[in-house]
Amino acid sequence: MAQLKKILLVDDDEDLREALGEQLVMTEDFDVFEAGNGAEAMQRVKDTIHDLVILDVGLPDTDGRELCRLMRKQGVKAPILMLTGHDGDADTILGLDAGANDYITKPFKFPVLLARIRAQLRQHEQSEDAVFQLGPYTFKPAMKLLQTEDDKKIRLTEKETNILKFLYRSTEGVVPRDVLLHEVWGYNAGVTT
Repeated sequence: MAQLKKILLVDDDEDLREALGEQLVMTEDFDVFEAGNGAEAMQRVKDTIHDLVILDVGLPDTDGRELCRLMRKQGVKAPILMLTGHDGDADTILGLDAGANDYITKPFKFPVLLARIRAQLRQHEQSEDAVFQLGPYTFKPAMKLLQTEDDKKIRLTEKETNILKFLYRSTEGVVPRDVLLHEVWGYNAGVTT
């Protein structure tokens, strides 16, 4: 079974947070963490690495676009999807320029939001900024680094990094030896010369 993706849902509308959180959890793909304001959201991103952030523009203590900008300055590399009640081009441009990866207008259909979440996660996993949770370890492929929960760092070789990336992205469960040899080393058992 694949590990659940961690989503931080930041919105001051408690009913929307609860409904959206429940729907995301019901997909059995996500673990949802909630924040009702900007300060709470910043604390959560400092405490935990999330795979994706859903961020409302209108928060009680700050503008969501400014919070997005601040998250990026703090080193948040995860995709950020902005939610807004305004559908003007200027709002979209401001949100994307603040560092958001996508901009979704309320009201939205859940299947559309879900498809956008999955698309952003797929795209992010292929990027150099991706950070993965592997059991008790944090895996940072771009840095060729495994980090333990108590901040011990394990440097990886290029090959070790490629093996971990391939195994993490594999959806087939157990990876046969010949598949791993072919995908990571480029070995082809059928070649005889």
